[in-house]
Amino acid sequence: MSNNEPVKQDAYSRIFTLHTEADTKRLAEQLAALPLTGSVWLAGDLGAGKTTLTRYWLQALGHKGAVKSPTYTLVEPYSITQDDGSIKPVYHADLYRLQDPEELSFIGFDEYLDEPNALVIIEWASRADSYLPPPTVFIDITQSDSIDNKESRQVQIRLSKVGEAEGLDLSSLNI
Repeated sequence: MSNNEPVKQDAYSRIFTLHTEADTKRLAEQLAALPLTGSVWLAGDLGAGKTTLTRYWLQALGHKGAVKSPTYTLVEPYSITQDDGSIKPVYHADLYRLQDPEELSFIGFDEYLDEPNALVIIEWASRADSYLPPPTVFIDITQSDSIDNKESRQVQIRLSKVGEAEGLDLSSLNI
């Protein structure tokens, strides 16, 4: 087994070790190919690579231009034109600075989650898990040092019961 093959291989959960930024980009491209809607919860310490993964994901979905971190704005909206001419609404949220989950209702966050075909990528969703509906997918990123003292990331991607009910299949992910 090579270093980039998933440790666990099934339709519901995948684990990868990302050694380079190119690995992160390949994973983002494969995530973009999945028919995801609803929310994806990204977890990981500060600097783990959540925003980098999201930036490559948005670019793989077809976003042209800069991808801003929503650390201070809470949400950055994107309307991405798809190959068939339709518009894919994508919202990148960062709830790290959220003081109270009820703040989300004041900014109309529910509308993002209710929008048909929308994908809502949420960093630090745990800060509002009592407010948010269950996600479609969980992505957990952990930093680690490899044998040669180079930084790597362990990424676990798993479907929630919502994702399973939608018939999503993660077995195509293989960087």
